[in-house]
Amino acid sequence: MPAAADALEPFEADDDTPDAGEEKLRSGIQSIEVGFRLLDVLTHEPRAMMLRDLAQRAGMSPAKAHRYLVSFLRLGVVAQDPLSGRYELGGFALQLGLARLARVDGVKLARVALAELRDRLDMTVGIAVWGNQGPTVVHWMESSYPAKASLKLGDVMPLLGSATGLLFAAYLPRSKTAALMERELAGAQRFTQADTPRTPAEVERALDEVRAHGAARVEGMLLATIHAFCMPVFDSTGELALGLIALGHEGAFDIRWGGAIDTALRECADRLSYELGYSPTPR
Repeated sequence: MPAAADALEPFEADDDTPDAGEEKLRSGIQSIEVGFRLLDVLTHEPRAMMLRDLAQRAGMSPAKAHRYLVSFLRLGVVAQDPLSGRYELGGFALQLGLARLARVDGVKLARVALAELRDRLDMTVGIAVWGNQGPTVVHWMESSYPAKASLKLGDVMPLLGSATGLLFAAYLPRSKTAALMERELAGAQRFTQADTPRTPAEVERALDEVRAHGAARVEGMLLATIHAFCMPVFDSTGELALGLIALGHEGAFDIRWGGAIDTALRECADRLSYELGYSPTPR
């Protein structure tokens, strides 16, 4: 008669059974997923943790958490202070993160993410990075009803007359933007739209608004009847890595804060920032 433990063993399909491989891919290994909860807690906690607190945050008993932590300690994924007994992420976790950062390409990730967003919401989207001349468009995808924005790859956006420029001006160190800002302020009279900042005081108010909303928005500023958002994507150091652009015609583009486009683009930018190693919480 089989032992009680044997009686509880789950049935495993023979490897030759049709769809056995597919079933294994779907089911995964539950113990790995359970143990990962401990690592997830340590990732988001800025200080080393006592076992009881770590276990509670991970939703498991201290005894169960300890068994996982013993294995993680052996692998170097976590470390334990020999005096306090507190746990924190270990050296291998750092090596894992550094390996990921060395291989990640923010623009490549953004192109894939924006393609899905363009297809889902049918809007014109793009990517801008900081170049030698200022905020530069490096990727562009039109919607099924092109916005006729006359933008192309390599275009440099004005700091004061575009959502993209305002975003970079708000988040980059002033040392990077000062010269371009001075040139644009000197020729500010050529901007015809009423909302374009023309004095240092107006610029500071505009940039404060960008930082307050965590994004830049313009309504017909660069081109009449064309509205636009630009969302920041940050890297592992907290620096602005790139801007995600969305634009469209007045009347067909939801320019509201908290509207469908703002929400979708913001979620996309947040996911990309996470992929680049950005953490909004202090370490």
